[in-house]
Amino acid sequence: MAKISKRMQAARELAPKEAVTLDEAIVALLTQPAAKFDESVDIAVKLGVDPKHAEQMVRASISLPHGTGKTVRVAVFARGPKAEEAEKAGADVVGADDLVEKVQAGFMDFDRVVATPDMMAQVGKLGRVLGPRGLMPNPKLGTVTMDVAKTVAAVKSGQIEVRTDKSGVVHAPVGRRSFDATQLIENARHLIDELNRLKPASSKGRYMQNMTVSSTMGAGVAVDTGSL
Repeated sequence: MAKISKRMQAARELAPKEAVTLDEAIVALLTQPAAKFDESVDIAVKLGVDPKHAEQMVRASISLPHGTGKTVRVAVFARGPKAEEAEKAGADVVGADDLVEKVQAGFMDFDRVVATPDMMAQVGKLGRVLGPRGLMPNPKLGTVTMDVAKTVAAVKSGQIEVRTDKSGVVHAPVGRRSFDATQLIENARHLIDELNRLKPASSKGRYMQNMTVSSTMGAGVAVDTGSL
């Protein structure tokens, strides 16, 4: 059995023993001892959906009011004027067939991918590489688009992609430990509002079943979903 560090022991002692409101959970999380780096603050929420059914898959791009605090590297597959737009908007890597070849050869120095529709035939060749990493551009997420400048700007400013996993759980970052409580609360509330808006019509019963807020090296704090 792995030994629990003194910092984790202290974090667990400070965590509420029962589920609390979302605001209280975030405030409680910030009282835990911090790590030596700026930890990510994340939410995990179990939704009352069955991801085996396509119509119950919850997936979307969400722009958080205060961003995530993380520098996001964006790759854009585009040609000509659209490639120039992407570069001006701050894309980290821009290319067409040359970038496809580069990724096929093992280049993966990016966190998000955007592509223009005319490039998808080529980008489709990268499905085995980008798909398992959740990086494949998708029209439903707005990452297959002609408006590359707007999309790159949104991703750079803190837009996140959320999707249910096989168990119907959504994991999402809502900021960093260096954020103040108000910023984290506003980001978290916005995330929850968007997840509620995305509730599939075929989802029956309680939609938000359980939720936990945690930091990278901290103890999880349970949220009373009835209070949301």
